[in-house]
Amino acid sequence: MPPQEHNDIHGNENDSSSETKKNNVSLEMTSSGFSNNGFVEDNNNRNNKTVNEEKKKVDEEDGFDFDDLLPHIGEFGNYQKILFLLMIPFAFFVAWVYFSQIFITVNPEQYWCRVPELENLTVEQRKVLAIPQTDESFAKCSMYGVNFTEILLNGTKQPNKEWPTIPCLHGWEYNFTDVPYNTIATDLDWVCENSTLPTIAQAIFFCGAILGGLVFGWIADRYGRIPSLVGTNIVGLIGGVATAFCTTFWSFCVCRFLVGMAFDNCFTMMYILVLEYVGPKWRTFVANMSIAIFFTFAACILPWMALALADWKLLSIVTSAPLALALLTPWFVPESARWLASQGKINKAIDILRKFQRINKVDIKEEIYKKFEDGCNAALKEEENSKNYSVLDLFKTPRLRKVTLLLIVIWMAISLTFDGHVRNVGSLGLDIFLTFTIASITEFPADTLLTVILDVWGRRWLAFGTMVLSGIFSILATTVPYGIPSATFAIIGRFAVNISYNIGLQYAAELLPTVVRAQGVALIHIMGYVSSILAPFIVYLANISPSFPLLILGGIGIIGGILALFLPETLGHELPQNLQDGENFGLDQKFLEFPCTRKKEEEIKPVSPYFRKRSSLRASARASFRGQIRSNAIQRKGSDRIV
Repeated sequence: MPPQEHNDIHGNENDSSSETKKNNVSLEMTSSGFSNNGFVEDNNNRNNKTVNEEKKKVDEEDGFDFDDLLPHIGEFGNYQKILFLLMIPFAFFVAWVYFSQIFITVNPEQYWCRVPELENLTVEQRKVLAIPQTDESFAKCSMYGVNFTEILLNGTKQPNKEWPTIPCLHGWEYNFTDVPYNTIATDLDWVCENSTLPTIAQAIFFCGAILGGLVFGWIADRYGRIPSLVGTNIVGLIGGVATAFCTTFWSFCVCRFLVGMAFDNCFTMMYILVLEYVGPKWRTFVANMSIAIFFTFAACILPWMALALADWKLLSIVTSAPLALALLTPWFVPESARWLASQGKINKAIDILRKFQRINKVDIKEEIYKKFEDGCNAALKEEENSKNYSVLDLFKTPRLRKVTLLLIVIWMAISLTFDGHVRNVGSLGLDIFLTFTIASITEFPADTLLTVILDVWGRRWLAFGTMVLSGIFSILATTVPYGIPSATFAIIGRFAVNISYNIGLQYAAELLPTVVRAQGVALIHIMGYVSSILAPFIVYLANISPSFPLLILGGIGIIGGILALFLPETLGHELPQNLQDGENFGLDQKFLEFPCTRKKEEEIKPVSPYFRKRSSLRASARASFRGQIRSNAIQRKGSDRIV
C-alpha cells in the first residue's frame, strides 16, 4: 500500500509543539483539572475569566491555522464526501497497477515440450511418446532425444525408457485448463530455464516504484498535488498500454518499470489531498475505509476481469486505459489548500476554501479568513528562521538510532511478508483466481478490526501479535495437506499481516520526532520497497518446493514481530517533538507494559483539557503545514497506509 502531511494529519494527534507544552506546564500549576481523560479535578482552579484569557493568549501565540478553520467549513461536509467518492477510481488504479502483473505473467500448472513431428497425434499420445514421466507426472523441461519421424514410421506407440533425454528444442505446449488464456509468459515461453524472467520483471517494477516516489514526490512539493497526481497516472497509462505490445523480455521490463513508477503514487497523492481537507475525527474513517472498501473491491474483481477478457494484452489495456481519467482531475479535484498556503499562495487557498463553504452550505465570517491568512503568514515567517534537520539526525544518538534501525528492519519484514503472501497465491495448490479473491477480501475485515482495537491494545503488542500470528500460520500451512488446508492457513497468515501492514508506518510516524518525522518515515517506506524486490524471488522458490516461500515468510514474520517488542509504546503518550524527546521517549516504560492494564489517569500526562484539545488539532495542521515548507524529494514517499 505519503509524506509529512499524511503522517502528521493522521497519526499524531497527541503531538504538541514545545511552545504549547510550556503553556501546559504553567497552566497545570494553577488551572483546573478534569476527571475525564485522566484529568483530576482541582478545587483550586483559576476562574473562567482567567482560563479564557489563557485561551486567547494561546490563540495569539500559536496563530489560526488550517485545522482551526476546518470546523467552520465543515470537517466532513458535502464537498469532502464528494472527494471521498472521487478516491474510488484512484483506488482502483493502484490495485490494478499493483496486482495486474500476476495475471499477465501467470503460467499454467502443466506444460511440456512441443514436438512438431507428433502434431498429428492427440495431446495424450504426444505426451506419452515424447515426454519422460516421473512419479506419474510428465517432465516439463525435457523430452526424448530421438528421431520421432522414424519412430512414427516404425509404428511405435510407447517410449523406451532407455531413450536419451534432452532439453526442449521447439518450445512448449500448455494445458490451459487452470489458466484459460494466453499470457506473455506462455507467448514468450518464460518457463524452465527462463522461468525466472517474470520474477526479475517484478523486481524491476519495484525499482520503478522507488524512482517514482522520488520524482513525483519532488513534483508534489514543487508544483503541487494535482500535477503530481496527473503525472504519475499518465506514466502508468503509458507503461500499462505499452505492455500489451511487448514482444521481448527487455521491452516488458521497461514497461513494468514505468508502471512501477505509478505504483502507490497514482492513489497516494489523492489519498493525501483528501485527508488534508477532512477534519481530525473523520480522518481514521477516510484513511481506512478508502482502502478497506475501494481498494479491496478493485483487487477482488481483477481476477474475474482477467478471466472474462481471456487475453493478457486486453487485460493490460483495460486495467491501464482508465488511468487517462486522471487528466480530468484538475476540473474536479481542488489543489491542496494546505500546500498552497505553505507556498505563500494564501489567496488561492482561500478561494478554494470559499468553494468548500458554498458547497457545504455554511456561512463563514470574513474575519475567520483574515485570521487564517494572518496565521499562515506568521507560520511562514517563523519557518524562515527555523533550524533544518536531516534524516541523519536520527542516527546521532544511541537510543534514537536503535529505534530507527528497528523501525526500518520491522517495516522491511512487514513489506516483504505482505508482498510475498500476495504473490504466493499461485503456489497454494488451488485455483489462483478464486484464491486471490479470497485473500484480497481479508483486507476489509483487517482494516475494520484494526480501527476498533488499535487505540485499545496499542501498537507494540498488536504489531508483535499480528506478525507472529502471520508467521505461525504461514509455517503451519506447510505442515498440513497441500490444497485447501494449506491455503486456509496461508490466507489467515495474509489476514494477520494485513493488520501489521496498517500498523507499521503509523507506529513509525508516532515514534520519530516531529522535526525529522517526514524524512524518517520516507526512508523507512523506501526501504520497504527495497525489501519487496526480494519477494518475487522468495515466491519463485515454490518451483523447488511449495513449502519454501511459506517457511521463509513465516520466519521473517516471527522475527519482525519479536523485534517490535523492543520498541516503546506510543498509545496514550505525548509524542516526541524534538530529537531529545525522541532519545528519551519510553525510558520509563516496562517491557511487559500493556495499554489495557494502564489506569486512565496514567495514560497521558495531566494537562488542561483545553490545551490537550488544541495540541491534537494544531499538531496535525501546524506540523503538516511546516512540513510542506521544509520537505524535499524523499519526504514525499512517507506512509501510504498509515491508519
